[in-house]
Amino acid sequence: MNKAEHDYLLYLEQERRYSPRTSDAYRRDLDKYFAFLLKNEITFTDAKKQTIRTFLAQELAHGISARSCQRRMSALRGFYAFCVKRRYAVFNPAALIHSPKKAIRYPQVLSYDEVVKLFNANAERSDPLKIRDQAILELLYASGMRASELCALTFRQIDYRSRMIRVFGKGNKERLVPFSQTASAAMNYYYKNQRDSLLAHRKNKTVPVDAFFVSNKGRKLTNRSLEYILLEVQKKTGIYYGLHPHELRHTFATDLLEGGADLRLIQELLGHASLNTTQVYTHVSKKAMKEQYLAHFPRQKKEKG
Repeated sequence: MNKAEHDYLLYLEQERRYSPRTSDAYRRDLDKYFAFLLKNEITFTDAKKQTIRTFLAQELAHGISARSCQRRMSALRGFYAFCVKRRYAVFNPAALIHSPKKAIRYPQVLSYDEVVKLFNANAERSDPLKIRDQAILELLYASGMRASELCALTFRQIDYRSRMIRVFGKGNKERLVPFSQTASAAMNYYYKNQRDSLLAHRKNKTVPVDAFFVSNKGRKLTNRSLEYILLEVQKKTGIYYGLHPHELRHTFATDLLEGGADLRLIQELLGHASLNTTQVYTHVSKKAMKEQYLAHFPRQKKEKG
């Protein structure tokens, strides 16, 4: 790894506050690009637009998806912009290159009945961790927080009186997100009745844990451990929805939209930089609308006979 790449990845982690998972994905993308340059005996400062186009064409030819190539382009644009700013390079050859178009992937969502069924089943579990897990489920659905945002949550960010959370999202951007009464009750009960007992399980008790939600070993949650918790929720309830933190985030947004909320409000609540990112939920709602139409419009039903 050269100094420019090293400094860029450090910049993503320390200044842009990218999650370790995102930073690692960008590192892999850049490693792929530098391996391509090395094979073709090209330095990154000598690369042209056509160099990057050839790199992307090779990736697509090797079966890499358009979605992954889009992320590679994002990594390269950011890397070269950083290099120009820090004077590692004179110009950004990736600036005007269009990413390969990817197929639209509509988010998977749960119906409200499925949400209620899952939450009720989790509340009936006999093991103690149901208390923490119920609070996690309620908050993910009530706030639409990202997995990384929930894992980083501290008690100081929560205002129970106004039922608002100060969330620090991508790029350390700050936003206020409300949460429901049921989420508030579940979170408060967990914090007062279980969090301390979970913290007692940690090996190094001299190091404070600031995170609101902790693992059964008293550690701060990671994105992967949160995914594991949701997998365990399914095993313990016997309800398998392919549950993932993003599924509850998508369900939150879709339920708001179908309930009549303004798209720009949903954009603000989700922490999307662009309204285009939020637009995908309108497609989900249109799909639900068409299904309802086909199911209930009398002229759409086939004649019996």
